[in-house]
Amino acid sequence: MARMSDLIEEFLKQLMSEMNGVIEIQRNELANHFNCVPSQINYVIDTRFTTERGYYVESRRGGGGHIRIKRINMTNQSAYLMHIISSMGNSITQQNAEIFINNFVGYEMVTEKEGLIIKAAISDKTLSSVNPHDRDLLRAIILKNMLMSLITGFSGNER
Repeated sequence: MARMSDLIEEFLKQLMSEMNGVIEIQRNELANHFNCVPSQINYVIDTRFTTERGYYVESRRGGGGHIRIKRINMTNQSAYLMHIISSMGNSITQQNAEIFINNFVGYEMVTEKEGLIIKAAISDKTLSSVNPHDRDLLRAIILKNMLMSLITGFSGNER
């Protein structure tokens, strides 16, 4: 039998497909629907609907609070890459960077070969001479610059 988290994720994805990629939910109502604690809803949203996976999540707290989940539009590759750059922050782990790169390959924004080259450039092996505390900072700088190069390469001729 599927785990509760999987059921909640599938339910939310189904709702999104019916609502053109954007849904607004109330955490407590959804928890009641699945007969689970509200923190289970938080867990699913925090782990399954991340920027790395192509989602934008915003929440409003308070009496009429809600959680809005939006699937990022992949048809405009430059806008998607700019969104990733701006949401990445000042550092990124190798694992999270590879999730982004796998998504880029999956969305055909880069070829598989280009994805492997980017992964090689930002790997811990490549950055082994850098102080371990600085690797994630340098990795983010390298990845952001590579993405900016892709954006300037798209200029008018989307892949």
